Amino acid sequence: MQAITVSDREALDLSLTELPHPHAAENDVIVQVHAAGFTRGELTWPGTWTDRAGRDRAPSVPGHEVSGVVAELGYGTTGLTVGQRVFGLTDWTRDGSLAEYVAVEARNLAPLPTGIDHVTAAALPISGLTAWQALFDHAHLKAGQTVLIHGVGGAVGSVAAQLAREAGAYVIGTGRSNPESAFVDQFITLEGDNLERVGEVDVVLDVLGGEIRNRSTALLRPGGTLVTIPDPPTVQPPAGRAIFFVVEPNRTQLAQLADRLRQGTLTPLVTKVRPLTEAANAFTDPGRTIIQLTP
Repeated sequence: MQAITVSDREALDLSLTELPHPHAAENDVIVQVHAAGFTRGELTWPGTWTDRAGRDRAPSVPGHEVSGVVAELGYGTTGLTVGQRVFGLTDWTRDGSLAEYVAVEARNLAPLPTGIDHVTAAALPISGLTAWQALFDHAHLKAGQTVLIHGVGGAVGSVAAQLAREAGAYVIGTGRSNPESAFVDQFITLEGDNLERVGEVDVVLDVLGGEIRNRSTALLRPGGTLVTIPDPPTVQPPAGRAIFFVVEPNRTQLAQLADRLRQGTLTPLVTKVRPLTEAANAFTDPGRTIIQLTP
């Protein structure tokens, strides 16, 4: 099969390569990939270069968001069937989705309803699950609360804004320029002291880190929560808490996100679609690129 591989941790030399068909371990499925998503930063993640035991596994296949069709079931796999449309999140420490086929634990996939195209589905697993888990699992966002979302024009931020609005929260978004999105109640540019003019909020979702995250701790109401995903917080709020987390696969949450896709109440960010032959160059694309393998 064809796949994108990276073999040198320093050079990050992405290339289109011929690889053997993946093996389906116990409780795995082999997915024929129709569309795949990736995160630029994953080329620096430890799991891209080592397996769960810490052993070197280069050359490795990046990409951890997948939408496709079940082609094969591993021993003991239940809950999915050959030919079924699925989407989900692949393991951080195994070869990923920028390939014609990928081996995935069945529990990390959810059925993809008819009518949802694979490109849209592939854009959702990381951004959708990150937004969901940040807002509801960690910050326990409720109707009537105010949430501040940094980077609201990006993949995670835009999904988070839509989910927060649906939940009945007042959404303030930040960024370097207004995304002209209908998903926020208020937008501010991250310049000067604009951030301090926001006032008190119940929840902060931070995808930027650094100084912006540290300044945001002072905006939390007593008992409020700041959730950050770039790296662990270095400053704790005076009367709240700051949490760092790494997104986890969750079939139930994927199914709930798929329902919103099907109903047209959720739209993940996609700015460009490329074929697998151009995936190596896609890591330098601005915005959100999805790799489409099969129409």
